[in-house]
Amino acid sequence: MALTLSAVVVFGILAVVLLRGRHVSLGTASVLFLFGFFVAGTGAYKPIYTACQAIAQALTHLTT
Repeated sequence: MALTLSAVVVFGILAVVLLRGRHVSLGTASVLFLFGFFVAGTGAYKPIYTACQAIAQALTHLTT
């Protein structure tokens, strides 16, 4: 059985865990959120997306 999760869901869960565990402050989390939001609107989006896709494909090939 394969389980597929969106990167948004994974990073969202990770953010909630870090915030609840007091590993990052609300201010730090807000800055990181805004950084990600603004990076998504730039030309850096495509290379970052391609790299994440390649890593995900490599991980799926390792588990099969």
